[in-house]
Formats: sequence, C-alpha cells, structure tokens
Amino acid sequence: MKRRRHTPEQIIRKLREAERMSAEGKELAEIAKALEISEQTLHRWRNQYGGMKANDAKELRELRRENTALKQIVADQAIDIRGLEEVAKGNF
Repeated sequence: MKRRRHTPEQIIRKLREAERMSAEGKELAEIAKALEISEQTLHRWRNQYGGMKANDAKELRELRRENTALKQIVADQAIDIRGLEEVAKGNF
C-alpha cells in the first residue's frame, strides 16, 4: 500500500468526517475504510490533532518549522564554539 502524506488541514477535515460518521453509529473499521486510512492512523491523528481547527494546525506546522530552523542555528553555533575552543587550546 502506497503511503500518502496528509496536510494538517486534510487530517482535521477527515477527523471531523470521522466524528460525524461515529455519531451516525458507524463502526471504527468502517470509518477508517471510508476515509482510506488505517485504524491506527485514525487513533494517532485523534491523539495528535483532536480538538484542533485548521488555523491551529497551520500555526502548529509553522511553529514546528521555525523550531527546526532555530535548532539548526543552535547546532551551528555549538560547532563554532567547539572549534574556537580547540583553536584556543592550540590543538589544531
């Protein structure tokens, strides 16, 4: 089975559809099949995105992207500091 990537907006849309189907009395397996995802994926999405709105998911994605960039900056600075410490010791 080919893996698909869903955007947070698509995930939230599918979760809302799953809630609607669940209210209609459909089984979890039926819901997952209708949404073309596995039951495990549905559970994971509910834990991760439950109660979010599309704007919240978009903001979360942007914050994660910014966090990754900041971590890269910190890693680069740590490398520079180690290099300078080695040069200051004279072990180059």
